[in-house]
Amino acid sequence: MEEGAEEYRSLKIELTGFQKGKKMEIEVRELKERKAELLLSDTNPPMANALRRVLIADVPSLAIEDVEFHLGTIGAEEEDKEYESSAPIFDEILAHRLGMVPIPTDLELFEYRDECEECGGEGCPNCTIIYSLNKKGPCTVYSGDLIPVGENDLKPVDDLIPLTKLDENQALLLYATAEMATAKEHTKWQPTSGVAYKYYPEIDIDQEKCDESCQECVEACPIDILEEDDGELVVTDVEECKLCSACEEACETGAIEINGREDKFILTFESDGSLHTREVLKKGLEVLLEKFGNAVELSEDI
Repeated sequence: MEEGAEEYRSLKIELTGFQKGKKMEIEVRELKERKAELLLSDTNPPMANALRRVLIADVPSLAIEDVEFHLGTIGAEEEDKEYESSAPIFDEILAHRLGMVPIPTDLELFEYRDECEECGGEGCPNCTIIYSLNKKGPCTVYSGDLIPVGENDLKPVDDLIPLTKLDENQALLLYATAEMATAKEHTKWQPTSGVAYKYYPEIDIDQEKCDESCQECVEACPIDILEEDDGELVVTDVEECKLCSACEEACETGAIEINGREDKFILTFESDGSLHTREVLKKGLEVLLEKFGNAVELSEDI
């Protein structure tokens, strides 16, 4: 397991008011920079879905919000040549593409722009990052061409995201400002993708009902987790089961029964690189606990 993941190896959180008197246990199976897998136990589908939704919509990240384009001609003294400040796509489309570029985010360093006490929302190093982009054609403009003003360690996470192409005599000069928000405002502020959970599989096999037709059940499994061993049907990896019930339907003797547990789930998600999955999980749990804490206070006031 990656360094730092051990501190989240076994988590127990009590969500009073939603699962009163119960604790949801979260076991970290995988916690890489951009991929995570969790095992949720002693919980239920609404709680698993609440965590999924928080990881999608409530974890903040930085994204480009404002783009200022230079208009007119751009000179190149070293070439004694002038370029036209234009691109094959509309400025609005290019600005949208810039907004979707993952920006490295430090949740302890940055704060929401509209809540910044330092500048009152005008924009400052505590709540914004300014990037410059200056390219001359012919070339392809990539995300790595965005240069942070003053902070080189805040360059975009991925260097090779294509933004546009410039033809001969075309150039691009712009300044882009990134600020922090959540995906509730726009999906560009969503640091996660592929956030999903599945019911923990249970495969019950009645060996007494198995006969020579077992091979048909083995062949029916699309992910090959069933095999015959000394005349018995065995499951090689129950967690890989997709709950498709193909083997159950193929079993003429009814020896196989597939179910998904209602109190145990496997949740997986990926990060776009703006935040480590560890930070995504930590912030997501903080938001979830805060939401249910507020719900309890509200219910007490009714």
